Amino acid sequence: MSKHEYKPRIADSILANKLKGMGAVLIEGPKWCGKTTTAEQQANSIIYMDNPLMRDSNIEAANIDPSLILDGAVPRLIDEWQIAPKLWDAIRFTVDHRGEDGQFILTGSAVPLVDKDELLKTHTGTGRISRIKMRTMSLWESGDSSGKISLKALFDGDKQSAVCTTELEHIAYLSCRGGWPRAIFQDPDISLERATDYVDAIINSDVNRVDGTIKNPERISRLLRSYARFIGSQTPVSAIASDLSSNENDTFDVRTVQSYINALKLIFVIEDMPAWNPNLRSKAAIRTSDTRYFIDPSIAVAALGIGPQDLLSDLKTFGFIFENLCVRDLRVYAESLNGNVYHYRDSLGLECDTVIHLRNGRYGLIEIKLGGDKLIKEGAANLLKLRDKIDTDKMASPSFMMVLTAVGNFAYQREDGVYVVPITCLKN
Repeated sequence: MSKHEYKPRIADSILANKLKGMGAVLIEGPKWCGKTTTAEQQANSIIYMDNPLMRDSNIEAANIDPSLILDGAVPRLIDEWQIAPKLWDAIRFTVDHRGEDGQFILTGSAVPLVDKDELLKTHTGTGRISRIKMRTMSLWESGDSSGKISLKALFDGDKQSAVCTTELEHIAYLSCRGGWPRAIFQDPDISLERATDYVDAIINSDVNRVDGTIKNPERISRLLRSYARFIGSQTPVSAIASDLSSNENDTFDVRTVQSYINALKLIFVIEDMPAWNPNLRSKAAIRTSDTRYFIDPSIAVAALGIGPQDLLSDLKTFGFIFENLCVRDLRVYAESLNGNVYHYRDSLGLECDTVIHLRNGRYGLIEIKLGGDKLIKEGAANLLKLRDKIDTDKMASPSFMMVLTAVGNFAYQREDGVYVVPITCLKN
C-alpha cells in the first residue's frame, strides 16, 4: 500500500501518544496487518531488517555493532527487528543514554524465542520500550462501519441511537474478506483471496520461522481447520488432538498440538480470549479456560475452505465466524480506550461472549448474535442475569450492556437498558 492510499488507523493516535512518553515503541501483530505502513507515517528514518538484499548484512551489523542499525533521524523505524534479537538490549541501552522520548519504532510479526541463558542476560525494556498489539482492520477503520455508536460514549454514559441497515450477505462477505489492508482496496472477488494467501504462507513458511523448526505443512493445515471448527469455544487441547486424530490416519499427541498452537500464537495467528473474574453474589465457580479465536475471522474461513455463500447456508458456523469478527473489532476498539476483552462463563452455565474491562475499572457486557428478535431477547436476558449476579458492593455496575448483531435496522436502547447495536454502526 503506497502512502497516498494510507487509510488512517486507530493505532496511529496510540503510537503518537506512546512516542511522546517512551523512548521506544514496539508494534507487534500478524503479517500484512499494516504495522510497517502505520509506523512509516511517523518515522523520520527507516531500516528494513528483512530486506532480502540486505538481510544477512543487517543481522551481522546488529550482532557486531548495533549502533550501525540504530543511527538515523528519530523516530527511527526498525522493521522486523526480531530477526536480530540482540537489538533489543542495544535499543534499551541507547534510550537510557539519550534520555529522550520518541527515539525508535520497532515492528515485528513474530515473537523471537530466546534460550534461558540468553533470557537472563536480556533486559525486559520496562520503562523504556512500550508495546502496541496491532490487528487487522476493524470495520470502522476499513470504512464498513458508519461509527454512529461510540464505545467511548457508552462508557461515558451518553445515550445513543442510530439508523443502521446492513444485509446479512454483506456481513458474510466482510467475515470472509477479513481486515487485511490490501484487501479493502480490491474488487470483492479478488479481495477474498488475501486470506487464502495468508493461510498458505502460514502453512508453508511463516510458522517455521518462529523457532527454526520445520513443521509438517499438512499437520499445520489440519490444525488450522480443526481450530476453526472450535472457535468461540473453550475446547481443551486434548479435544483438539482427538479431533485431529479421529479425522486422519496420522495421530496427533497433545504435546505436539500444544507446540503447534504456541507457534501460531507467536506469529499472531491465534489470539485466544482469557476469562473475566468479577466479584459475584453467588458462589458459582468461574470457569478460567480461554476461548478459542483467530486474530481475524477470515483465517478460519480460509482454513475451512469456505466462502460467503457457505456461511449463508450454515448459520450455525456463520454465528461463530461472526463472533470472531466482532471480537476482532472489540479488541481494536478496546485497545484505544485502555481496555481488554474477556469472556465469562460459570459453573451454573451462565455465559457472556465478551466483557470489555477498562483500566479504570469500568466495564461493559456484550452478547454477540446474528440478529432476529428471538436471539436478541435471549442475549438481553443473559446480560441482565449476569448483571444481577455481580456484587456491586465490591465492584461497580456495568457501564452498559449490549447485544451486538450482524443485522438490524436500528441501534437503540431497550426499555430494560440493554443496547442493540449492529456491528456496522460501532466504533471505538
